Amino acid sequence: MRKALVVGIDNYSNVPLSGCVNDANAIANVLRTNGDGSINFSVRLLTSPSTTIDKVSLRKNIEILFAGKCNIALLYFSGHGFIKSTGGYLVTTDAKQYDEGVSMDEILTLANESKIEDKVIILDCCHSGAAGTPRIVGNNIALLSEGLSVLTASRDSESALEVNGSGVFTSLVVDALKGGAADLRGNITPGSIYAYVDEALGAWDQRPIFKTNITRFTSLRTINPQVSLETLRKIIEYFPSPKVEYQLDPSYEYTNTKIVEHNVIEPYAKVENVTIFKNLQKLESVGLVVPVGEEHMYFAAMHHKSCRLTALGYQYWRLVNEKKI
Repeated sequence: MRKALVVGIDNYSNVPLSGCVNDANAIANVLRTNGDGSINFSVRLLTSPSTTIDKVSLRKNIEILFAGKCNIALLYFSGHGFIKSTGGYLVTTDAKQYDEGVSMDEILTLANESKIEDKVIILDCCHSGAAGTPRIVGNNIALLSEGLSVLTASRDSESALEVNGSGVFTSLVVDALKGGAADLRGNITPGSIYAYVDEALGAWDQRPIFKTNITRFTSLRTINPQVSLETLRKIIEYFPSPKVEYQLDPSYEYTNTKIVEHNVIEPYAKVENVTIFKNLQKLESVGLVVPVGEEHMYFAAMHHKSCRLTALGYQYWRLVNEKKI
């Protein structure tokens, strides 16, 4: 119930490109499965020159994408973009003056009117930011209907750059989808992708645009989480309330045992405490827990100190406590 239309066009007659097909293939490959190998999106891949992608065929496929019912529909386009007084356009292989391709406003209208729960539009082309700011909008039509997110490579006034046979923007999106933008549960959302891309591009580079109108969580891909959900759910067991500190002592450090040749102190390592401590260290490694009064968890244990939740730790404590994880 998740479908994606992925389009890449290189063979323009006037100004051919070299990286758009590569970009489309990379996006299609990462969207097809999740990090554990399970099926994610059903992808329809259109690349030119292997497939004819004229205005009619692109418009038809976009209509099919946003028709019917499914959980999420995603449109990705890599190719030339064009802007003029009537708005922005995805340039097709049969483009000619005054008929450059498929209107971004028209695509936005199709997505706005779609009955599909979540719609995502990702554009890697020059002037792609025009997709989030349509020139003509009816008085009673919102720019973005509920459930629609638009992520573009650049503002409507900017070009989209290619480096080493790939779009700069798409390379970052692919890295984000592979895990760079995942939260602690392994979920990757349009918003987290934008944050990842935005941080990677400097102030003087092309600036990505992200606009959304959502009221629910939308995951585009999942990977194996940095900390297992089993371990994450123990956070409310270790911290009965978010302000409680967890008291440590040397029995939590597995090296504090007589079989290891170094100075050891009582109480010696206990299996059950060592297991808890390793979980706490995993939570520390992802920023949910910090030692109190010491720089490292090892010294907090050896010096009878404690550890506590961070602000992010409290957020996940709340999610676990409300059984949302």
